[in-house]
Amino acid sequence: MIDSYNDRWALITGASSGIGAEFAAQLAGRGMHLILAARRKEKMAELATELNTRHGTRCHIVAIDLADPEASRRLFEEIRRLAVDVELLVNNAGIGLIGQIESTSPEDVRHLLNLNLLTLADLTYRVLPGMLHRRHGAIINVSSQAAFQPVAFMATYAASTSFTLHFSEALWAEVRSRGVTVMALCPGVTRTDFFDKAGVPGWLEKHASVTPTKVVRKALRAMEKRRQYVVPGWKNYLLTLLVRFMTRRTAVNESKRYFRPKKQIPESEATKQPNDMGHGPE
Repeated sequence: MIDSYNDRWALITGASSGIGAEFAAQLAGRGMHLILAARRKEKMAELATELNTRHGTRCHIVAIDLADPEASRRLFEEIRRLAVDVELLVNNAGIGLIGQIESTSPEDVRHLLNLNLLTLADLTYRVLPGMLHRRHGAIINVSSQAAFQPVAFMATYAASTSFTLHFSEALWAEVRSRGVTVMALCPGVTRTDFFDKAGVPGWLEKHASVTPTKVVRKALRAMEKRRQYVVPGWKNYLLTLLVRFMTRRTAVNESKRYFRPKKQIPESEATKQPNDMGHGPE
């Protein structure tokens, strides 16, 4: 578990907005100092100034593309240079990808997997040994409600969140007797810019959602109780249970109703797309 919030350090990835920025705000309110890592330096600088003014929080900003294969190594080297112990790691950085197969770029898929899987796992294994040595600390890996089933039209994203859930639960079992906890946070639809960036602008306005404030508050409570995962919102939690009573075929077919793109690619055009044995146009 966390030894203390006050005067300890937390590392938050994807800290420039949304859930990451809200983690920063709530942890600063508990007396933690912060290492903020994301691409948007200006956004993090604004947040750092606000938190320092309000709480006296020390914030160290690392402007970095966390999808870069070397990002986690460089970030961890920066932590070593600062000579601080990370008491809490929040692996929040992640992106979504929604669309039909023919309109999905393999490069975008690779970018998602680098960020959502490789950086998260690499950074976890770099930070975790120090926590185990000190026999206290915690890691929160941000997953999604989508982790509990396959989701059509966002196959890569949903699969990546399933990895995060199972990865976190396995580590939770390994380290729970050694004073450290690892937890997966699996929020449902949250009021952030996630869906705009995922390729479906306006989707959020048409669906029920919760605020990042509620998500983070629930996450910190669950972490303090040493939960292996948490799904904020009782309706979201019930939905994760409901899919257990469906056949897998039914569950994935039902998901098509929610994420099918508005603009369909006509079958005549889809058949013209290059297959994986040749090259398409440059």
